[in-house]
Amino acid sequence: MATLTTVRPPAGELPNRPKRRRRRERPGIKGLRRSLQRHWTLYLLMVVPLIWFAVFKYIPMSNAVLAFKNFNVIKGIWGSPWVGWQNFELFFHNPVFWTLVKNTFILSVYTVAASFPIAIILALALNEIRTGLFKRTVQMVTYAPYFISTVVVVSMTILVLSPRLGIVNEGLGFFGVPAIDFLGNPDYFRHIYVWSDVWQTTGYSAVIYLAALSGIDPALHESAKIDGATRLQRIRHVDLPGIMPTAVIILVLAVGNIMAIGFEKAFLFQNPLNLSESEIIATYVYKTGLLNADFSMATAVGLFNSVINLVLLLMVNTIAKRITGNGLWS
Repeated sequence: MATLTTVRPPAGELPNRPKRRRRRERPGIKGLRRSLQRHWTLYLLMVVPLIWFAVFKYIPMSNAVLAFKNFNVIKGIWGSPWVGWQNFELFFHNPVFWTLVKNTFILSVYTVAASFPIAIILALALNEIRTGLFKRTVQMVTYAPYFISTVVVVSMTILVLSPRLGIVNEGLGFFGVPAIDFLGNPDYFRHIYVWSDVWQTTGYSAVIYLAALSGIDPALHESAKIDGATRLQRIRHVDLPGIMPTAVIILVLAVGNIMAIGFEKAFLFQNPLNLSESEIIATYVYKTGLLNADFSMATAVGLFNSVINLVLLLMVNTIAKRITGNGLWS
């Protein structure tokens, strides 16, 4: 009959005990720790920008509650009485509401439609130039206006289009055409605003596309040449698909800011004669909030504008993602 025997360890040796399993770290946490140890200097550089965004971008968002209150300077933002949607209702029923929305939307769409393709065309043209000196000269001439202050650009434009001393009217007078008050005619305001903006920003936008073009594999162009593709065919089938992800992201961001058109240039070009076309949401917020000291109404208008921008950004990003497969978020 078989019997069970207990095997004892030799003298002086401890019995084998089952080892405790160490608590395994999650792959994400483990990878983050390794990344922090290896690249701690880069993370340290990120601290200052993150603090800046938190202090000047995210913390002030809590003050958007002012849009739902009747602001009182003595009681402060949080002590002011709550009025709910009253400020929004007053703005929506304001006779200038649809004029502001229409002017802002048309001016923004016009700006995007004009500046977006011209920057791509300029980048493609510069990419095809083989003469280094001529290419650098064109880049410098087109890129330099970006560093000019908006105030200076507006002053230059006003002088050039002046009905008495402007070079444009001087040229028109040479051909017998009477002087035109461009800034006094509302029909010319949008064209002046948009094309002065195109002149100022096209060179900077083209640099971004040139960087994307430099990342295209040269073997693709060599293969296209071997197959007999012309220069235009290589631009169409190699360059354009290569910069498409960058172009889509820039377009989505531009459309996302379509209602947040710059205040400074519109306000500087504005005068009582062209007010019907130049009055946009940004200038209305300035006049309502700072000049009239109606901070609650100005905050409500600004919050409405931000919500519209957010909705447009999400919509355009979704459409671009479905059509091209590229978007802001993967």
